[in-house]
Amino acid sequence: MSEMLRAPAEVTYADELDFLESVDTGPKPFSWRLSPRMVRLFVLGSERADGLSREIPQKWFGDRSFVERAIVTLASDRGLLLIGDPGTGKSWLAELLAAAICRNSTLVVQGTAGTTEDHIKYSWNVSMVIAKGQSRESMIPSPIMTAMERGVVGRFEELTRSTSDVQDALISILSEKYVAIPELDQDNIVFAQPGFSIIATANSRDRGVNDLSSALKRRFNFVRIPVVTNKRSEAEIVRFRTEELLRRHRIELDVPPTLLDILLQSFADLRAGAASATSDDEKLESALSTAEQIGVLEDAILHSQFFGDRTLRAATIAGSLVGSLARRSPEDLAILNKYLHGVVEPRARKDDDGWAGFLDGGRQAIASLS
Repeated sequence: MSEMLRAPAEVTYADELDFLESVDTGPKPFSWRLSPRMVRLFVLGSERADGLSREIPQKWFGDRSFVERAIVTLASDRGLLLIGDPGTGKSWLAELLAAAICRNSTLVVQGTAGTTEDHIKYSWNVSMVIAKGQSRESMIPSPIMTAMERGVVGRFEELTRSTSDVQDALISILSEKYVAIPELDQDNIVFAQPGFSIIATANSRDRGVNDLSSALKRRFNFVRIPVVTNKRSEAEIVRFRTEELLRRHRIELDVPPTLLDILLQSFADLRAGAASATSDDEKLESALSTAEQIGVLEDAILHSQFFGDRTLRAATIAGSLVGSLARRSPEDLAILNKYLHGVVEPRARKDDDGWAGFLDGGRQAIASLS
């Protein structure tokens, strides 16, 4: 684990998964490693009423009903499609579910404009085909086919980024549960084993790029993941991810609650401004998601660690915020400058509490980019 830049969930939380498996007495669908109740507990954390001898921390912060519906879908023979705005935790939830169900979250296809049907089904080792001809030995199974053969969960990230003909390759997999290999005369069908399922994610902002066909939609259960708007829940997500970041980088640095409140409030202010905007030119190009908040805080922490005095300050957070959100020039810079003068400056005059430093840091960052 220490040699991995980022360990998958089944490695990071191996001790928790081992413990839950050892005390799990509930019914398990197919070849699942944990029962649905324990899968939910792994994702959402334990409570005193669960009666466990150790605490299981919460890893995904959202409505319990979304997680329960996702688990029930995976216990059926339908695919699961997690859809929502960027930064809502779709991929993280998919990884946690796969880790809990089959202890393998790495069988992933990444949807892009360059994704082909081979990435979903199989391809060939050309040198082996030339030497020995086409056979199962010279075939390279895709992550989805590997998941079928093992009876585990396969993942398809950003499904709507791939073209329609590539998407439609999933239809037969989700309905017939097998893949035919017409190039072979014998042993030419790969059947899905019990426990196989697919978790796909889709960005709601990609609507219209490559819409799913009606046939494919019928084979997925949709779970829509909303943007986190509850300030307390968002603070928990940012704090959880920040602690994980500090452990990964072996950084000992305190994140004062006051500075976290400033970050959360600044994003809430900018979202409110975007909601009241009458044109796209008055909105930041950024989605202002929770994931982007985490990115801003990560940038500020690393800057403080490597180029500062290892103390996180409001000015550093403001500089990171401007650097992360100012993607268009001059439009985004003008929006951020208006926010600093119209909202942050009066707040800094009325009650400092870190806002004065945030204002100074923001102004310096904008000046350097202008």
